[in-house]
Amino acid sequence: MNVTLPPTELLSPRQLAARWGLSEKTLERWRMLGTGPVFLKLGSRVLYSLAEIEAHERQRTRRCTAGDRPSEVWA
Repeated sequence: MNVTLPPTELLSPRQLAARWGLSEKTLERWRMLGTGPVFLKLGSRVLYSLAEIEAHERQRTRRCTAGDRPSEVWA
């Protein structure tokens, strides 16, 4: 099955860095560590799917700075 994404649904590292207010170097480091959003690698080109970016944003959303502990622990 071939999946083709419209160009507007793919962001370059520069565009994603601007969206998040980060440097491109940070995104590069995250790719090396495997801690950032899933990315597409075509030759030397790196692209991020908007759906994967939004999924990563949802996964990183927190209610407090205590990490992944349930909020009732702190009640």
